[in-house]
Amino acid sequence: MRGSPVLLSQFKSSGIARVSGHKPFLRRSFPSCPACRHISASARRSRSAPQPADDPNFMSIVDNPATLVRTGRKHGPGLIILALIPITAFALGTWQVQRLDWKSKLMAKFEDRLVRDPLPLPPHVDPAAIKDFDYRRIYATGHFRHDQEMLIGPRMHEDTNGYLVVTPLEREGEGTTVLVNRGWIPKKLKLQKDRPDGLPQGEVTVEGLLREPWKKNRFTPDNKPETKEFFFPDVNQMASLTGSQAVWIEETMEPDLLKSWDREARGIPIGRPAEVNLRNNHTQYIFTWYALAAATSVMLWMVVKKPPADLTRRVRQNKDWS
Repeated sequence: MRGSPVLLSQFKSSGIARVSGHKPFLRRSFPSCPACRHISASARRSRSAPQPADDPNFMSIVDNPATLVRTGRKHGPGLIILALIPITAFALGTWQVQRLDWKSKLMAKFEDRLVRDPLPLPPHVDPAAIKDFDYRRIYATGHFRHDQEMLIGPRMHEDTNGYLVVTPLEREGEGTTVLVNRGWIPKKLKLQKDRPDGLPQGEVTVEGLLREPWKKNRFTPDNKPETKEFFFPDVNQMASLTGSQAVWIEETMEPDLLKSWDREARGIPIGRPAEVNLRNNHTQYIFTWYALAAATSVMLWMVVKKPPADLTRRVRQNKDWS
């Protein structure tokens, strides 16, 4: 049945037509927009232009993929320093073990000398032989030369400032004088006129320890013998100043609190006890160094075994793509 003119016109306007009894079809129409026509023309030209994949030597990202790496090094110089700390601490701890053994043997040797009976001091003493008699108990008889007295200070005794009194002991015979460290006096009794009881006259017998010359601390100022200011016992300097032998004797006394108070009040020097007073802190040094070595070893293990953080992982671009 033929369609009416109105329907036919609608079919034509919508792009649907009948062709010799076939079913209607949709006619393809090109866009009327200028921009769309330009894009279609560009697409047709790009299909006709040569593509990189047409080159047989072309290499794509599939053929040469990127590499998953960590940006920066996993461990830097800090790890080397951290590894050196436990090694150094362990070596120092081992060295302190050796020092403890040496110090213990030295103190045992000195204590063995202390328990022996005192020896009379020879008229002339070889300074080179004093090392073999260090801490040996001796006694010597003579007269104190108070006019050549020297004060070493400041020196503390039970939180009180004062001085060490060093007086030459003149014995019979020429060149037999020796230096005697008589002990400590308070600062307020520095002048001899204020302590007459501390200036014995006549012949006296001194019992004490034969000691090696002291070694100066690098923080101690130099002595000023011209003004009689002495900050440390320089035995050779004091010996040349007084014309005595370079022999240092430390006078000893029995520890007695009441006797010490009486001496301090009267200005009589307080002598040292007959005991070894060497410092021996090597045990605590050993504990300190070995504890530091153990702690830093644990820290090193934790740093090495720590898994890398995901935020530090990056994709490195491959620069060899063609």
